[in-house]
Amino acid sequence: MARIAGVDLPLNKKIRIGLTYIYGIGHSRAAKICEEAQIESSTKVKDLTEDETVRVRNIIQRDGMVEGDLRKAISMDIKRLMEIGSYRGLRHRRGLPVRGQRTHTNSRTRKGPRRIIGKK
Repeated sequence: MARIAGVDLPLNKKIRIGLTYIYGIGHSRAAKICEEAQIESSTKVKDLTEDETVRVRNIIQRDGMVEGDLRKAISMDIKRLMEIGSYRGLRHRRGLPVRGQRTHTNSRTRKGPRRIIGKK
């Protein structure tokens, strides 16, 4: 079982897809990690040797934040925006879209279910 950055990678997936199960690693970053570790991107996770797993783990630790550290940094950034009272911070505080999307008819994901005003 390949465990990298505190995440169990699915054994039957290719390594390039399996790395995307780690928070903070997408398709392009997974491809770069495979290239740097000199691993064929079509290799299944269960076929990785211990040496290859160690190389991937070292590259991920060296290159940047993933999982818990990244989640903590993002939440601290949002908290900072709310504390300084910026427009983006106010949108976060009110639970509205932050990046300029319209809210008249859309943004149900962010606003939650409709509140019915006059019920018959």
